[in-house]
Amino acid sequence: MISDGALRPGAKLSEQTVAGELGVSRNTLRESFTTLAAEGLVDRIPHRGVFVMDPGTEDVRDLYAARGILETGAVLWGELDEALLARLQDTVSEALAARDSGNVAGMGNANQRFHRELVTGCGSTSLLTEMDRILARMRLVFHLMTEDPRFHARYAVRNAEVLDVLQTGDRERAASLLRESLVAAREELLAHVG
Repeated sequence: MISDGALRPGAKLSEQTVAGELGVSRNTLRESFTTLAAEGLVDRIPHRGVFVMDPGTEDVRDLYAARGILETGAVLWGELDEALLARLQDTVSEALAARDSGNVAGMGNANQRFHRELVTGCGSTSLLTEMDRILARMRLVFHLMTEDPRFHARYAVRNAEVLDVLQTGDRERAASLLRESLVAAREELLAHVG
């Protein structure tokens, strides 16, 4: 529910309500909250409750530092076979179609899948698991940009540029473009948070 955007940053999570919605016991839910807190998706505040993480500037910096290493490393050293390039092309096409139809959520979802697909080229379940955690936290960050529907559109175009260069085999240039895109997104988000 958090990674799908159904729960907004700062939302208080009532044990009774959430347990009822999910059909689980409160003990099971408490264990889940512990896991989510460890992953940085919720804050547990003693005597106040559990809240969906409301990311600040340090969270944005941390996430983009991790993404810069993980994603550019994937572009430089991952396996870029035809199947992966085809999946990347599908996600770029989906993002651009969503942009053209004004579907902001569709753009955001496709853009996140593009970045996840880059990491699948590493062939590492550990790295992919970490990328999934990062992307779940990124959903919370992207809530900051709900007033600017063009935010995701700009990065759909940048992803298309990265893919175009990847398809030529120039990994270093693709990694450089990707790094520039990540830095630009980070700076936009920091300006919005700050």
